[in-house]
Amino acid sequence: MKKKMVEIVVPVYNEEKELDTNITTLLNFCSKNLTKYDWHITIADNASSDNTPIMAARLSKKHSHVSHLRLEQKGRGRAVKIAWDKSHADLCVYMDLDLSTDLKHLPSILRALENGYDIAIGSRLARGARVEGRTLLREVISRTLNFLFIQSAFQTHFTDAQCGFKAVTKNVVSSLIPHIKDNDWFFDGELLIVGEKSGYRIYEEPVHWVDNPGSTVRLYSTILNDIQTMIRLLQTQPWKQVKKNT
Repeated sequence: MKKKMVEIVVPVYNEEKELDTNITTLLNFCSKNLTKYDWHITIADNASSDNTPIMAARLSKKHSHVSHLRLEQKGRGRAVKIAWDKSHADLCVYMDLDLSTDLKHLPSILRALENGYDIAIGSRLARGARVEGRTLLREVISRTLNFLFIQSAFQTHFTDAQCGFKAVTKNVVSSLIPHIKDNDWFFDGELLIVGEKSGYRIYEEPVHWVDNPGSTVRLYSTILNDIQTMIRLLQTQPWKQVKKNT
């Protein structure tokens, strides 16, 4: 029986300090725990200006399961969308390089897609999740964004829009991703909002998540971009134009 193909995209920007160690950790995990799949890792470098592209190229030469995609424009969402679109995999994943989400949850979200869900996400806010090291400020902002702004404004049910740990089917890549316009940090939030309101089934996995104090996310500019994107979605309501393929 032919194994299903899994594409794991890791978007990176100036990650020379963590790249080698964390990609090696991911490789070792997949080798031991994804034996039922044909799996592949793409390092999607969105315009890094340090040694990240050199290191990514070396990793791709050293490991047959790794490739390097270089983009000349910044944007996590852009990197993920392009990498997913180039893939021929049955199931497409993206995760943050810091591996804040415990990799033990990866087989679970892949299994959810095989069981009929269209999108599977890690959630730090679902019942049963365990979060370590997150500051009170970031916790309050996260809950306010997800429950007050997203769930109230869009009448959605998922609990965590921006945990960097998500998987989708190839059908979602071909039929839903073209409608997702955000190229930055709210790419996945837009994906979930438009996806749920278009009838795609979303699975949430309560995850063990450990904060990375070295994160390069700029909190306030990211929040501003998120709010601007939500306003655009409320104005344009793109889910009305999306047709869910079955």
